[in-house]
Amino acid sequence: MTKIAASPEEFRAAQRLRYDVFVQELGGAGPMVDHAVRLERDIYDPYCDHLLLYDLACQHGKTGEVVGVYRILTSENAKKIGRFYSEDEYDLDVLKASGRRLMELGRSCLHPNYRGGSAMLYLWQALSRYIFDRNIEILFGVASFHGTDISAIKEPLSLLHHNHLAPRDLRVRAKGPNYQSMNLVELLDMDKKRAMLSVPALIKAYLRLGGCVGEGAFVDQAFNTVDVCMIVDVENLNARQKQIYASKGETSV
Repeated sequence: MTKIAASPEEFRAAQRLRYDVFVQELGGAGPMVDHAVRLERDIYDPYCDHLLLYDLACQHGKTGEVVGVYRILTSENAKKIGRFYSEDEYDLDVLKASGRRLMELGRSCLHPNYRGGSAMLYLWQALSRYIFDRNIEILFGVASFHGTDISAIKEPLSLLHHNHLAPRDLRVRAKGPNYQSMNLVELLDMDKKRAMLSVPALIKAYLRLGGCVGEGAFVDQAFNTVDVCMIVDVENLNARQKQIYASKGETSV
């Protein structure tokens, strides 16, 4: 079952899963990480909706456990805090000046037992309903490669740059000293199949939706990741994708 967190307990359940994945599993850190109560949180959380995925069939773990999370920040709520989360890493002026309705996705995570199956599809079905109910036109957000060794991911970064770079009217750009060019290897000099196999599953999911990437990656030392900004123009979703991600009814795992 999917739902938007509506109580302090549900809100903390989202932050607890984020702690398990981003801090304990992936080695992330941050000024608002609370190790004592095992919560990963930041100043943006109160302005965001948290989409939760529950295991009601008890395939793994405990019945009713939160096993997936997506954090959602709309344009309206970003105005309340004064910025989107991604603006810490990317210049979003081209998107903000477009006049189109924006929605930022972030902090996407799944419990390890639910990766590689249908869990992400259930989250995307719920996200699609959220998107269409609010007439969202552009989705964006950072997605990550684990680790900060650029030499280990130069081929997949280059593949994204050469084959999936956003058009000019959507092309955000990584900021500051943490900017990392993704134009590292020429297409003719790389094993494209190997490069695509090295692209994280979440980034591949955005690409399947017709997504594209901003210019440059952002090396996030605090979270031990290399981030790319994914952008999806909702208009470009094809009919089959819309049918898959906008199917009605309750979803459960």
